[in-house]
Amino acid sequence: MRYKHLFFDLDHTLWDFETNEQETLLELYDEHGLQQKGVPTFQEFSKSYVGHNERLWDRFRKGYITRNDLRFKRFRLTLLDFKIGDEKLNEAIANQFLDILPTKNRLFPHAIETLDYLAAKNYPMHMITNGFESTQLLKMKNSGIDKYFTHIITSELAGSLKPYREIFDYAMAKADTSAADSIMIGDAMELDIKGAHGVGMDQIYFNPAKPPVEFTPTYTINSLKEIQGIL
Repeated sequence: MRYKHLFFDLDHTLWDFETNEQETLLELYDEHGLQQKGVPTFQEFSKSYVGHNERLWDRFRKGYITRNDLRFKRFRLTLLDFKIGDEKLNEAIANQFLDILPTKNRLFPHAIETLDYLAAKNYPMHMITNGFESTQLLKMKNSGIDKYFTHIITSELAGSLKPYREIFDYAMAKADTSAADSIMIGDAMELDIKGAHGVGMDQIYFNPAKPPVEFTPTYTINSLKEIQGIL
């Protein structure tokens, strides 16, 4: 085998973040009666939240805000878009979001099939993820994929985030491997693919939406099943 260790991303690669996130947001929209509070439709609530969340995650990765800022500000700004300045409501929704989200278990097609295939070939598999540690561990447990991974490296544990070298170095040290013997599998061009490339690790770019790509990864796949033709 060319590669001795496989490193996976979680959200948007194995765990279907968009589907699970939308189910969670819909539960919160209904439970808190947000339509009656001034949010006309779930679609408007979701669009506002997703926009704020993406911008705040970018600021968090760059070190401009803390995890706590991210956790509460994304919903505070969403509610303010609809002229709702209720801090107790914000805190309730923010906390419930992180309670409910990791209970969701939708995975991308062929995720389990592919992990079974790789496990049968005795590949040691590890996770590198930027999410909150407790949330990410619960996502993996509740979706039944935690058993496949030897080391689960979160940004909290490593003290660094993808795409920075430190988290990849930390992960390789934990797995007792080198970049030359490893490959990174993920959906995020900047975080997973260019991050791995920056430390000399080959990459499999999971790109189901097929957007244009300027950087050429080692491999590009549109379905997780295609991993079986590479490894």
